[in-house]
Amino acid sequence: MKDNKMKFGINYIDTQSPLHKLNGITKFLMFIAWVTVVLTTFDLRIIALLIIVGLALLKMTKVPFHVYKPLLIGTGSVLLINALFMFALAPQQGTEYMGSTTVLFSLPGNYSLTQETLFYLVTVTLKYFSMFPIALVFVFTTHPTEFAASLNRLGVPYKIAYAVSLTLRYLPEVKKDFVNIMHAQQARGVELSKKAPLFTRMKNVAKILGPLIFSSLDRADQISNAMTLRGFGRHSSRTWYSLKPLTKADMLCMAGIAVIVAAAIAKRVLDAQLFWYPL
Repeated sequence: MKDNKMKFGINYIDTQSPLHKLNGITKFLMFIAWVTVVLTTFDLRIIALLIIVGLALLKMTKVPFHVYKPLLIGTGSVLLINALFMFALAPQQGTEYMGSTTVLFSLPGNYSLTQETLFYLVTVTLKYFSMFPIALVFVFTTHPTEFAASLNRLGVPYKIAYAVSLTLRYLPEVKKDFVNIMHAQQARGVELSKKAPLFTRMKNVAKILGPLIFSSLDRADQISNAMTLRGFGRHSSRTWYSLKPLTKADMLCMAGIAVIVAAAIAKRVLDAQLFWYPL
């Protein structure tokens, strides 16, 4: 298997897009505000708008679609499975929220699929999915060191901020180790391609996790020793090479973010109905 077949797009990609020019603080606040708006609403109209805007922002990053396509598909698949489990555990939950019952398919027991439950599952699934595009936008456009500097500027202790930065920078290295271990297993005759049955592939991939975990722990120990030798953590504060000043565009974005969050919270407080249900 070639390396280029291993798609892993969860890392900073410098494409010089307009979003890359924004300060890390602005993008972090935008991400937090986005999640806040999503958590305060069950209105499918707002959720659909957030998905459209999120995908548009993802397009603005100029990151090639093939980089994050597997991530979108994987997230969508997991959310669909989650919806099935939700229906299996609480098949009448949508009916309870909407206050009406319109049976679409009669199934044995209490598992009749109602229009209200289907609408509820679609709303909740899209609600979760709407947070993913903006998360990718944040990761693609924010350098880990810049993000750490932004966190420290917001009051987060620099040791914690630096740990977050190291975690984000380390993800591509984990992917590289995974590919190397996978190739070593394939050279020993372990089948990981689509030729093998699904459960066989899952079992063989599980064999990679052990060496991957130990190699990751060894690398983390090396980094920790190097930081200790350089006196990291000796002082109560530190300076940041990647810290950007706030620009006029950042100020305008943060003002818009504040207005949107305030409007979302006000709508949630004043609106007596939790779910928007047009039927």
